[in-house]
Amino acid sequence: MEVNIHEAKTHLSRLLERVAMGEEVVIAKAGKPVAKLVAVEKHPKKRILGSAKGEFVVPDDFNDPLPKEIEDLFWQ
Repeated sequence: MEVNIHEAKTHLSRLLERVAMGEEVVIAKAGKPVAKLVAVEKHPKKRILGSAKGEFVVPDDFNDPLPKEIEDLFWQ
């Protein structure tokens, strides 16, 4: 469904109800689409532990203190 800005401001509650039911609403200015209202995903996608295995390596010194010259840059 496409609506103009005035209609979107006037009927925002009604449009949000339609979006919540799965409909997409495009808001147009002078007949040109400028925004789209879509429902927010109810449940974020489940993260799978270890799914990035092998894509990068954490160096052994990852938790070591920063060298003094780099640490000093934070206090300038």
